[in-house]
Amino acid sequence: MQIVKEDRVPMGQKIAFGIGMFANQMFPAILGIFMVVLVQDLGFPGWMWGVLFFLPRIFDCFTDPVMGFISDNTKSKWGRRRHYVFLGALIMGISFVIMWQLYRENGLDYNFTYFLLWSLVFYLGLTIFSVPYVAMGYEMSNDFHERTDIMAIAQWIGQWAWVIAPWFWVFMYDQGWFESAEVATRELAIYVGIACMIFAMVPAIFIKSKSTVNADYAVLNLKTIGGSFNKILAGFKEAFKSRPFRQLCIATFLIYNTFYTIASFSFFIVVYYLFGGDAGAAGIWPTLFGSVGALATTFIVIPIITAMSKQMGKKKAFIVSQAISILGYILLWFLFIPGKPYMFLFALPFFSFGIGSLFTLMMSMTADVIDLDELNSGQRREGVFGAIYWWMVKFGFAIAGLLTGAIMSVVGFDPELPVQPDGAIFGLRAFYSGFPIIGTLIAIYVMRNYDLTEERANKISVELEKRKSNSK
Repeated sequence: MQIVKEDRVPMGQKIAFGIGMFANQMFPAILGIFMVVLVQDLGFPGWMWGVLFFLPRIFDCFTDPVMGFISDNTKSKWGRRRHYVFLGALIMGISFVIMWQLYRENGLDYNFTYFLLWSLVFYLGLTIFSVPYVAMGYEMSNDFHERTDIMAIAQWIGQWAWVIAPWFWVFMYDQGWFESAEVATRELAIYVGIACMIFAMVPAIFIKSKSTVNADYAVLNLKTIGGSFNKILAGFKEAFKSRPFRQLCIATFLIYNTFYTIASFSFFIVVYYLFGGDAGAAGIWPTLFGSVGALATTFIVIPIITAMSKQMGKKKAFIVSQAISILGYILLWFLFIPGKPYMFLFALPFFSFGIGSLFTLMMSMTADVIDLDELNSGQRREGVFGAIYWWMVKFGFAIAGLLTGAIMSVVGFDPELPVQPDGAIFGLRAFYSGFPIIGTLIAIYVMRNYDLTEERANKISVELEKRKSNSK
């Protein structure tokens, strides 16, 4: 089916959306690095780290769907999304800078309370930004393949966050740059917060949207928003009645959760297995693992997946890409070789197909599901569907944090010990390869009968266009 003119999105609009994705991914990428400083340099015990990791994401469980409802029902000359994206960018940029102004001399309890409160403000800003921002991407085009192109370009730009972020390790612990990692986080947070705030504002400024002043939406005020929680819960239930959407959410949860459960193990495997626990000797190899993997995603995975999606369909492209990632996890078992650290680089292009292809395909497929929902319900609910989908992602991330600590305890690994107990590193390596393989296999099984094909999606699009024409 040829893309009609109104469904083709100008490249400038795609790039503007992608710049927002860079900010959306840079914040969590940097948080993953800065959070280590809380334990290693500011003396936070493990339980505090766990609370700081988990509570904000539970907070998201309530704010995300509410924001989705508000965004879907906003009447404004700027449309439903743009002003929220701008406001959210402002809040999360400023709060990110403030929450990292931590000083050891203020004491542990003060720093914990200070960081927790400001992190809740940051995550509120992230919700106000990300829920309408993601929904904005879903509604940019009605074309099956154009949606994949939009998400592919956004993910390509967003992946540079994961290329850049690992290099912060090099600067933070180099006393030629900063006297300590504590000082580094305070100063770097200013540059990261302001830069990402500006990047996050780009979609709000440059992506076009139609006025919704006269749209037939639910009335938004404190009373209706407060009373809308039942509608939100009903929206959740209705969304999960859609089998294709349910499959996307479950598959994403499995792949994302199992990947991030073991993600931090790569640092420990490189340092303790390849270099015998000598972090100095490991040098930039832990950084190269993350950075080269992200580069492989940027220049290999995303272009290949975009082409595969157009040739064989999104479902088959998903299954093939995840099968390739399983090969990557297997190769990493064999290519982590003491004395030959460069060998693991050969596994990274295969390994990167898992997470690297996930959001390019899944966000595109979610847009297709939203069309199906409109056909069945008569409503456009990008905000609700986006909130539910990303709630699953965030919930998976939170659970991954708990599982990471549990696995380290089970295998007996203690990062404070210069020499690890027998079997600890073997256990980390076994989980590193085995756990995501299990999650990926189950995800492939879940997606085996996903039936929202290109042909069906095009028929839905044609039917929706007929409805709009008849209603005029």
